[in-house]
Amino acid sequence: MSDPREQRPVRVLQSFGGPRPTTNPYLVQLLDSLPADVRARTFSWRDALRGDYDVLHVHWPELLVRSAGRGRTALRRLAFTALMLRLLLRRSAVVRTLHNVSPHEGGSASERALLRWLDRSTTRYVRLNPATEPPTAAPVDTILHGDYTRWYADQTVPDPVPGRVLHFGLVRPYKGVEELLDAFAAVTTPGAQLRLVGRATDDGLAARIRAAERTDARVSTLLDYVDDETLAHEVGSASLVVLPYRRMHNSGALLLALSLGRPVLVPSNEVTEALAQEVGGHWVRTYPGDAVTTAAVEEALSLPVDGVPGPDLSRRDWTDIGRLHRDTYRAAVTARRAG
Repeated sequence: MSDPREQRPVRVLQSFGGPRPTTNPYLVQLLDSLPADVRARTFSWRDALRGDYDVLHVHWPELLVRSAGRGRTALRRLAFTALMLRLLLRRSAVVRTLHNVSPHEGGSASERALLRWLDRSTTRYVRLNPATEPPTAAPVDTILHGDYTRWYADQTVPDPVPGRVLHFGLVRPYKGVEELLDAFAAVTTPGAQLRLVGRATDDGLAARIRAAERTDARVSTLLDYVDDETLAHEVGSASLVVLPYRRMHNSGALLLALSLGRPVLVPSNEVTEALAQEVGGHWVRTYPGDAVTTAAVEEALSLPVDGVPGPDLSRRDWTDIGRLHRDTYRAAVTARRAG
């Protein structure tokens, strides 16, 4: 006889709070895509420590142990410790999505120890591409990162401006913006211009960008958070999106650009070459080496996309992604009960 618990909806607590205008669209679309037999809710510490749920689904685990100031960080880590003990005592399953190989900004030794504890407690991993190696031997499911086609379906997307190169998203040191500025300074393509859009998280990097804007009339910036309407306009106006990340692994920005029908220049690695094979080489253009070069930008700008079939994003449909997450949650619950 089947376990009646397997017939009821699986209850999932996500590790992010209620959606806001600045919430990563990946998370919002994941919530919306989950089928009716998944009862998902967003995170609060009260719910995490006192609520009933079958699965804790963790995204970017470092955010669970970080806060502003030493005192608040210490309290957050005490709460995290209590959460880990509660998960153990209640035999709750933990699913963790491997968005990054490691946190973009490194943490302290105590933070790393807490995150290793979470890894040891993880029942099942979700990876967004098959190249990601999970940190433990727990089972892993590959569920590709979804597209943004429906997310931007109601936005107006303008025609591309010939020669316009765009970099967008949070401006962080690891994203290779300084190398892009250096490479673009030597670009001689007629009509070329560089647009940088997104909030800068590093004051020194922001100053470097503004200096380039002052000295090169072809460079313009909007160094602030932008809403979906503005972002659709900025991406649509680009002839080429350049994402010269020093550690390119999973990129929502890359898929966003493809969803709006704009070609992207990225570093060559196992992940980006596989994506080029999947969606079409006209749309994902790669360069070798650690840093983007002037030649790579000029060559990518010279390749037309007129008459080329749009990027094939058929494997990135959110209906399938929601169903696959449901299957992962159920497998994790079954394994936790059996173990």
